[in-house]
Amino acid sequence: MSTLAGPTETFDCRVAFAEELIALAEQDERIVAVCNDSVGSSNLVGFRDRFPDRLINVGIAEQDMVGVGAGLALSGYVPFVCGAAPFLTGRALEQIKADVAYSQAPVVLCGMSPGMAYGELGPTHHSIEDLSWLRAVAGLGIVAPADPAQTREAVRWAASAGTPVFLRVGRFKVPAVTPPGVAFEFGVAQELRSGDAVTIVATGSMVSRALQAAEILADEGIGARVINMATIAPLDEECVLRAVRQTRGIVTVEEATITGGLGAAVGEINLRQARPVPMRMLGSPRQFAPTGDTAFLLKHFGLTAEGIAAAGRELA
Repeated sequence: MSTLAGPTETFDCRVAFAEELIALAEQDERIVAVCNDSVGSSNLVGFRDRFPDRLINVGIAEQDMVGVGAGLALSGYVPFVCGAAPFLTGRALEQIKADVAYSQAPVVLCGMSPGMAYGELGPTHHSIEDLSWLRAVAGLGIVAPADPAQTREAVRWAASAGTPVFLRVGRFKVPAVTPPGVAFEFGVAQELRSGDAVTIVATGSMVSRALQAAEILADEGIGARVINMATIAPLDEECVLRAVRQTRGIVTVEEATITGGLGAAVGEINLRQARPVPMRMLGSPRQFAPTGDTAFLLKHFGLTAEGIAAAGRELA
């Protein structure tokens, strides 16, 4: 069982991503990085300095960036294609579909600073639709690590997977939530806390907040199970089915729109059952988020420990 009581140190997952990428590149000369004039924001400065001939900066040309990545992958390289998530996924969706997923080019698409991490820059820079439209693309894995340890493991897995994958690398700092000795396994969710009243299924930056919500509910005598659903596609269907069978309701939490994202994926499984359980899907509704810093936006949409606990309380 994981807990987050009291003051907790937080970490930038982009740092873990960059350190692990450099460590892997030290061992495997096939690993290259491709970016869209985002060396700084993708945290690739260290990689560039260590491997100047293995970083390809295409400039602000995301469609070219993904195409170059696909070509490198099909030529035997292991490309990590990095860019701010809204521009990587929005501008280059056709290339992600045709050049990467349809062609099964083993590209690691790294969506940096997803969700509402760019806060004050507004809806043009918020990446709340990425999970939704990428879930609709066949043959593409989607992974959203919850903390630095899981980010490192996901990077290692992606480098050797030999399959197209979108890796969602968070910007704002989060605490460590992965228990010692618990390894990342693609397509398999992690149960971080047991409970038989309600299940909270969270992904990425929302996992730590789900654990905090579970502590609030525990103080009220409500047992909340917390699931870290790091892999969005393919979803761990058996984990969802256990929640349907063993708890009275499911709350999903994502730093993304609820239209077609994690909540929708869980809901599709739930609704196929003979006796589906009630659900609450927390995230951004189908609207552009207002402009404000990340903390303001998350509070605005109820993506806080208190907001998650309130949803769980309704179903317990």
